[in-house]
Amino acid sequence: MYPSDQSPDELLAYRPEMSPPEDFDAFWQQTLAEARSRGGAVKAERVTERYLLSTVDVDDVRFPGWNGEPVAAWLLRPRGAEGPLPVVVTFMGYCGGRGLPTDHLLWSAAGYAQLVVDSRGQGHDTPDHGQGDGTQWVEGFMTRGIDSPGNHYYRRLMTDCVRAVDAIAELPGLDAGRVVVAGGSQGGGLALAVGGLVPERVAAVLADVPFLCHFRHAARTSGDGPYLELTKYLRWHSPHRVEATFATLDYFDGVHFARRATAPALFSVGLMDPTCPPPTVYAAFNHYAGTDRTMTAWPFADHGGGFGFNTAEQLKWLRERGLTPQQ
Repeated sequence: MYPSDQSPDELLAYRPEMSPPEDFDAFWQQTLAEARSRGGAVKAERVTERYLLSTVDVDDVRFPGWNGEPVAAWLLRPRGAEGPLPVVVTFMGYCGGRGLPTDHLLWSAAGYAQLVVDSRGQGHDTPDHGQGDGTQWVEGFMTRGIDSPGNHYYRRLMTDCVRAVDAIAELPGLDAGRVVVAGGSQGGGLALAVGGLVPERVAAVLADVPFLCHFRHAARTSGDGPYLELTKYLRWHSPHRVEATFATLDYFDGVHFARRATAPALFSVGLMDPTCPPPTVYAAFNHYAGTDRTMTAWPFADHGGGFGFNTAEQLKWLRERGLTPQQ
């Protein structure tokens, strides 16, 4: 029934011993300090009429991300709502960008503001100029810049995601004290990263079927999705690149971020998920530092998790914690 031989009870107890690099915190402190030192203004243009919406206001946003480079986002708010509103900062799944604002109307329908963050190089509106030593990578993003943590793609993308939370204070009508970071798959992994990197700025984490967790296990057991890029790369470069590759990925592992995150967190997992195998999700969940953590397990779900049912769980869970718009 499961992609692993672990039962649900065993998964709840699965807490592999994993140590972050000794300079993990220093690496990220320096990375974020450098990004913030680049400066840059947050810009927002009202574009509601372009999309013929009558109950939601939409702003086309640009905020400074990695290296001060502009990152695109949509800001959606219920029209006429009195702020400041709690804001759901949404990160996107693998190879997905921010799309169109009409793709993201649920949170504003529930009364929240939502900042939908483009993924550099994956979406159409935020290019990734990249860097690295010329080491060959396979298709996709998993092994771009795999030669070192400083060059890796996810250093740039995770920095963008933190800077999205930084930008909240400069956007009108938003409550910087009630920031929910959210996403599915890659977006769930990015939400965990932000929750661990700036825990003081995050009020809640919604991490659905999170990607980017427990890389070594994922590379061995995943049967679909982006982790196969990693196994293909290691097949081509094995064995001399194996340890160096995982040493780089250790700086971006959701398990290490989870150990630094303290906000209330709602996870979800599909127990028949071949893309993000359940043990990789539970590794992050069981290491999560915050005491208020909840797992929603979907027994017969693949990487789609609970689909729309999961959204209902999220709305209920946020309400139980008082993270709702003022009525």
